[in-house]
Amino acid sequence: MKKQKSFYPKPGDINQKWVIVDAQGQTLGRLASQVASIIRGKNKATYTPAADMGDYVVVINADQIVVSGNKPVQKKYYRHSGYAGGLKTTVYKDLFATNSPRVLEFAIKGMLPKTKLGNQLIKKVKIYKGSSHPHEAQAPVPAQLEA
Repeated sequence: MKKQKSFYPKPGDINQKWVIVDAQGQTLGRLASQVASIIRGKNKATYTPAADMGDYVVVINADQIVVSGNKPVQKKYYRHSGYAGGLKTTVYKDLFATNSPRVLEFAIKGMLPKTKLGNQLIKKVKIYKGSSHPHEAQAPVPAQLEA
């Protein structure tokens, strides 16, 4: 009996395409987890955890994402300047009003690996407020999201 070899993709095996996702009326966390899965390549049969197998994702209508419950006033985003007493806090409602694509970007980035691969993968997500985007030349296809 011959021992089965493990599969690791070669550059020719990786087929990356462009996918478009409409965020209108979608829940923040559910949408972020599905987008993170697409950019990691988990929706493909050739998925390999240590390789960049995923597709490029264009998210439109990021200004129409919804959250449930009291999250608009209770959910907080933190950043630190590096100095003593330099912790800054922003409430979801304020961040969403000023820069709604950043909210989705933070949610997606939190679902990716905290490694060089994760830093490489987050660059494959393009998020836009309205329904127009500059990626028509790539001919993105609509994503098959789970309901």
